[in-house]
Amino acid sequence: MKLNHATFGDGGGLPVLLVHGLFGQGRNLGALARRLAEGRRVVTVDMRNHGDSFHDPDHGYPALAGDLADAIADLGGQADLVGHSMGGKAAMALALTRPGMVRKLAVLDIAPVAYGHSQTALIDAMEGLDLSAIDRRSVADAALAERIEDAGVRAFLLQSLDLKAQPKAWRLNLAALRDQMDRLVGWPADLPRASFDGPVLEVAGERSDYVTAEGQQALRDHFPQARIVRVKGAGHWLHADAPEAVAQILVSFLGEG
Repeated sequence: MKLNHATFGDGGGLPVLLVHGLFGQGRNLGALARRLAEGRRVVTVDMRNHGDSFHDPDHGYPALAGDLADAIADLGGQADLVGHSMGGKAAMALALTRPGMVRKLAVLDIAPVAYGHSQTALIDAMEGLDLSAIDRRSVADAALAERIEDAGVRAFLLQSLDLKAQPKAWRLNLAALRDQMDRLVGWPADLPRASFDGPVLEVAGERSDYVTAEGQQALRDHFPQARIVRVKGAGHWLHADAPEAVAQILVSFLGEG
C-alpha cells in the first residue's frame, strides 16, 4: 500500500477504511478506529502530503481518490469507507468514480461543494515558525499562538510537528497544500452524479456550518439515497467533540461488514 497506514482489529467481513481531513493524519482517528475494530478490521491511512505518506505536488481529489482506490485494492478490492472533511471529499470522489470498490460510505461533516474559506493562514503560521529555535511542543504552541488564537486548532496542528527529525520538520507538505488550496476547498465539477447506489450516511456536527442547506442538496444530488444525521453539541471535528456518539452512529450504520 502506497499510503502509510495502521490496522486495528481482525474481524471478518469487509474492512473499514478511515480517512482523515486536511492537516491531519491517520492516528487522529485512532480512538474511532479502536472502537470500530471491536467487530471489524479497520485501517487508517495518512493521505499523501500528510503524516508519513509520500509527498506529491498533485493534491486534487482525483489523485486522492486514486490513492484510496489503491489502498482498497490492497485490502481485497472492496471496503466500507469513512472520511472526514478533506477525507470525506476524497471518499465521495472515489465512490462516484469507482462505485464497485465501496460497499457503504460515511461522510463526516463535509459536502460535495466548493467552500469559500481558505486554510492558507494556518500554513502561513506553520511556515512562520523558526523550528531550529524550538525544542519543546509548548514553545511551538506559544509561538503559534501569536497567529492562531484557538488552542484546539494549535494542538491539532502540532500533532504533525516532528521535533525528533533532523532537521525538525512538519509532517506536511505545506508547499503543495498551499499550491493546491483552491482544489482542496473546491469540488471537481466533472464528477458523475448518482453513480453510487450503496448506502450513504452524512454525519454532521450540530455546531458546524460545513453542511448547510445548499450542501445537503448537493449531497442528495450526488447521492440520492443519502441520509443525514447531526451530532448534538459537536462542531466540525465531531469525532473529537463527541467520540462515543459518532462511533455508535458508525457502528450501527456499517454493521458487521
